[in-house]
Amino acid sequence: MPAFNEAAGIGGVLGHLLASPQFSADLEVVVAANGCTDDTAAVARSFGVHVVEISTPSKAAALNAADQAVSGEVRIYVDADVPVTAELLRQLAATVSQPGVVAAVPRPLIDTSGSTWPVRAYYAINARLPVFRNRLFGRGIIALSAEGRSRFVRIPDITADDMFLDAVVGADEKVEIEAVVRVRAPQRTGDLIRRVARAREGNAQFWRFVRSAPPEYGLPADPVPGPSSWSWLRHVLLRSPWLLPEAACYVTIILLAEAKRRSPGWSVRSGWGRQEAPQLRR
Repeated sequence: MPAFNEAAGIGGVLGHLLASPQFSADLEVVVAANGCTDDTAAVARSFGVHVVEISTPSKAAALNAADQAVSGEVRIYVDADVPVTAELLRQLAATVSQPGVVAAVPRPLIDTSGSTWPVRAYYAINARLPVFRNRLFGRGIIALSAEGRSRFVRIPDITADDMFLDAVVGADEKVEIEAVVRVRAPQRTGDLIRRVARAREGNAQFWRFVRSAPPEYGLPADPVPGPSSWSWLRHVLLRSPWLLPEAACYVTIILLAEAKRRSPGWSVRSGWGRQEAPQLRR
C-alpha cells in the first residue's frame, strides 16, 4: 500500500481492513510511506502493520520497496485511499491462484455522491469508454500471481504504474471478479481537472516508456491501445445521444486539463490532492 501524505485517511482504510471477519496474520499488510511530510507512517504503525519509509515521494518507488518487504507469492497492490476488506483480498488471491489467471481486479463503481455536476457529468462519459474493459487500471487495486510478478524486476518510475502492470499481462490472463470496489470521484471540479491532467501526463509517460523500455522489462504482452480522441463520441454519445450535455462537459474538462498540464510550472504531482477520509459503503 503506497502512501503519500495519507495521514487523514489511511487510518480509516486500515481500520476497516483489519476489522474484517476474514482478516488474519497470513495477510501481510505493508504500508510504504514515500516522501511524507505528515504523520502517515505513525498512523499506519498504530495499527500494527509493517511500515516502510522512503524519502523519495514516488509511488513506483514505494511499490518496489513494499515488494521487497513481503514474502507471499501473490501480490495485491492497493492505493491508500481505497477501502478494502480481507474478504475482497482473499477473493482476488483465490482468483489469481487459478490456472491461466495472472491478474485480477474487482469491478469499479465510481462514487460521485457529493460531487459537483461537472464531475458527475465527466464520469457519466468516462465510465462508458471501452478502454476500461478487460483492463487492470481505474480500480486502485490489482492482484498479481507469482507468474505475473516474475515478468518484471521492478515497477518503472512512471506515474501510470497500473498501465504498466496491465501491459505485462495478456488479455486472456485477466479476470474481473464480481466483487465491487468503490472508487471515489473528486468532489470539486478543480480537483477533477488536476486529476485528469495528472492522468494524461501519466499516459504520455507510459507510452514514452513503452517506446524506450530497457531490456530487463521486456516488451508489453498486451499494451493498452493508443488513446482515441473521439472515443467519447463514437462509443458513447452516438449510442446514447441523451448524454449530450454530459459529453460537452466531458470535452471541456479534458481541454482544461490538457491546458493545465501544458501550463508553465505545472507538475505531475499537482494531481495528488488529498480528500477527506474515504468511507466504505455496502
